[in-house]
Amino acid sequence: MPASNTPVDPVALTAELVRCASVTPANEGALEILETLLEDAGFDCAWADRGGIRNLFARWGNKGNTRSFGFNGHTDVVPIGNPDDWTMPPFGAEIKAGIMYGRGTTDMKSGVAAFAAAAVDFVRDTPPDGSVIVAITGDEEGDAEDGTTALLEYMEKHGERMDVCLVGEPTCPDKMGDMIKIGRRGSMTTWFKVIGKQGHSAYPHRANNPLPAMMRLMDRLASHELDQGTEHFDPSTLAVVTVDTGNPATNVIPANCTAAVNIRFNDTHSGTSLSSWIAEEVAEIRTQFSVEIETETKISGESFITPPGELSALVAQAVEAETGLTPVLSTTGGTSDARFMKSHCPVVEFGLVGQSMHQVDEHVRIEHIHQLKAIYGRILKDYFA
Repeated sequence: MPASNTPVDPVALTAELVRCASVTPANEGALEILETLLEDAGFDCAWADRGGIRNLFARWGNKGNTRSFGFNGHTDVVPIGNPDDWTMPPFGAEIKAGIMYGRGTTDMKSGVAAFAAAAVDFVRDTPPDGSVIVAITGDEEGDAEDGTTALLEYMEKHGERMDVCLVGEPTCPDKMGDMIKIGRRGSMTTWFKVIGKQGHSAYPHRANNPLPAMMRLMDRLASHELDQGTEHFDPSTLAVVTVDTGNPATNVIPANCTAAVNIRFNDTHSGTSLSSWIAEEVAEIRTQFSVEIETETKISGESFITPPGELSALVAQAVEAETGLTPVLSTTGGTSDARFMKSHCPVVEFGLVGQSMHQVDEHVRIEHIHQLKAIYGRILKDYFA
């Protein structure tokens, strides 16, 4: 590890993390690398493991009434897919023409490396009147049941508190610095099974075909306008993501049919209100077609917003100072662990350009890693100024 007067190289740290094949929920030593770095800088580190998942909590400074700034992120990554499709080693962290390649380079090991490096340099160079907290999970890309929620459980149990939190997920769609996330849409998935009666397709009156009922239900759900958007959110969307009968025969009416829809919803709705609407639609189709319909719903997260204010202004000023761009405040995209942090404290997200995340040959520009560390460092200095 670097001497106390040597700045932490976020590129080298990113490479160390990428070489850990931490496909969710595996850790493969990634969090231990960060633990060593943070402990050497005077952070008090603790493990908030749960359900076989490794989660690292680290705090510099005394807990209590002093103000605290928190970072949140994850070191687990999605699977690589077919390794033959990669032109660079998925866990090699190889650099070519100023670009580092590897799974997690964008989402989000470079983000974790950047805020860990910024935090270490900051507390060594200008020890703040307050606390800096780093909370990193190994369970974000999967079910996320034992990741950041376990960290929050640990914090509550041990009297730890963030006053504000920055999640280092990739947020920029095109250029470094062009977007900050101040909220996220909610997400939920509902699975359907329509149960009819199997029969010969030449004698449809002797069967009860589940397909017309399913098609009518999917059409009603997909063609319904959920809303027209709100002040900070785009309109909610519902997508039919699968319909299946598992029926290879053309002369057989199947006994059942399955389907699923995914809804990304704004603050007009809640998971409960949308579940109630779906239940009403199901009841009508059930009666109209005389079929049984089974449903199962998973609410991955509710919509949330951190209204524009001191925290978003703090981050935006740092981004503009380092990139020259004025970032848009947005709520677009999928879900992130900010959906858990929002119940603890005000939270925003800022990170890299995310164009290659989850793709084959995922990569990050070396200059962007350095730039991201500089932004995070400036945010810390401005917060504790």
